[in-house]
Amino acid sequence: MPDLILTKGYQPTLNLRETERAIKFIKDFFQDRLATALNLQRVSAPLFLRKGCGINDDLNGVETKATFRIKDDGLSEAECLFSLAKWKRMVLADYGFGPGEGLYTDMNAIRPDEECLDNLHSVYVDQWDWERVIDERDRSLTFLKGIVRSIYAVFRMMERAVHDRYPQIVPMLPEEIAFVHAEELLQRWPDVGPRERENRIAKERGAVFVIGIGGELPDGTIHDGRAPDYDDWITPTVNGCKGLNGDILLWYPLLNRAFEISSMGIRVNADSLQQQLRVRGALARCELTWHKRLLAGELPLSIGGGIGQSRLCMFFLRKLHIGEVHASVWPQWVIDRCREAGITLL
Repeated sequence: MPDLILTKGYQPTLNLRETERAIKFIKDFFQDRLATALNLQRVSAPLFLRKGCGINDDLNGVETKATFRIKDDGLSEAECLFSLAKWKRMVLADYGFGPGEGLYTDMNAIRPDEECLDNLHSVYVDQWDWERVIDERDRSLTFLKGIVRSIYAVFRMMERAVHDRYPQIVPMLPEEIAFVHAEELLQRWPDVGPRERENRIAKERGAVFVIGIGGELPDGTIHDGRAPDYDDWITPTVNGCKGLNGDILLWYPLLNRAFEISSMGIRVNADSLQQQLRVRGALARCELTWHKRLLAGELPLSIGGGIGQSRLCMFFLRKLHIGEVHASVWPQWVIDRCREAGITLL
């Protein structure tokens, strides 16, 4: 049973109706500023995809997708989204987006195999998925850091806007976001696991982008799982490190832990796709439609990621549980413990 953090004496800053109004304000404000900062156009996204098309995200490759049959389509099977990581890149090509242009969309997913229904995790996942066309020269750590800084600037803008509307919510983000490679974290704290390394660096820096998620570290482990066919975690960068992707982590005092709010990266090209599929023993995916299109040069080079909508609201409204900002299904023990602690789940 996952541990819930139930801070003694916790009192929500806003009541239920104020919270609902604040959620709308945050979502409207943030997506508009993000679109301006990264030159993104909103597009419509599916809730599910045809099973076996190779477009849905596979996360770590072991999670079960929620599936159903379509009666009027010969009982063909469809599967609910995990994410739109590959779908977005296909849309960039099919809609004719050019270098420096991109898209964002509302992604709603169901992850029934979520094992850790704690303060931050839910079976229901909502995020802004975004993707932008880049040139070959942009496939660099320098370019990636520039995009991260642009997104972080929107976070800071959002925090100030929330404070202006709700003065009792005091800004706490540092002026700048720090950058560190997962290999550096391993070197600093070899005797603890990846989650504790994240906690330590986030507490130290306030906001940090951890680079190199998914590739093998010097001790033979990986910092965290990543599918082999969207983020590039194998391309060498500097000082022998690998990876053109990462996670944005914020320090969250209410939970006394690192708070992952975004996963993003420069996407695989044909070469890194084949390398990563080989490492994961998944070269058979090269026969799937999406993978064939990438290997044939039909999909543009891109950078993209996801930004958790409910997590963003939770952080900026200083909530203790993600169920305070989105409606989901919870085990009875979660409902009971939250009720005892004064936490109202939507």
